[in-house]
Amino acid sequence: MLQTGDKAPDFSALNQDGETVSLKDFKGKKVILYFYPKDNTPGCTKQACSLRDGYSQLKKAGFEILGVSVDSVKSHKKFEEKFELPFTLISDETKEIVEKYSVWGKKKFMGREYMGTFRKTFVINEKGIIQQIIDKVEVSDAANQILNLK
Repeated sequence: MLQTGDKAPDFSALNQDGETVSLKDFKGKKVILYFYPKDNTPGCTKQACSLRDGYSQLKKAGFEILGVSVDSVKSHKKFEEKFELPFTLISDETKEIVEKYSVWGKKKFMGREYMGTFRKTFVINEKGIIQQIIDKVEVSDAANQILNLK
C-alpha cells in the first residue's frame, strides 16, 4: 500500500488521444492523479465535472490533472468530448497502473462481488513524492476537496 511520503510509481500509458503519457513527463509539476471506476457513470461524471469546473483554480494552484480508469482510449475520448474535460484521461486496460497504486480489488454493489477500481486521489508534489492521498473522494466537490487540503 502506498503512503504519504512514498515516491509515486512511474507509468506510461495511452491518453484519450492515443498519445503515450508518463508520470515522469510531469516532473517539476504538482500532479493530481485520480483513479475512478468507469467513464459515463453518475459518480465518475460528477467527479470529472467538478475537476473540470475547478480546472482554472487547480491550474492556478500549479496542478496538472490526470484521470485513470481501465476504460479504453475510445471510451475516454467520448467521455472527454461529451463533458468537455480539459485534462488528460489515461487508459489502463492492462490494469498495470491501478495495480501499482493498489486501487484494483474486490468491490461489492447490490450484493454482487466483482473486481474493480477504487475511487482514490493521489496528490503528487514536484519531486514525484505522494503528498496526500484522498480515500474518501467527495465526487460533487472533488476540486474544492483538493484545493482545501492542508
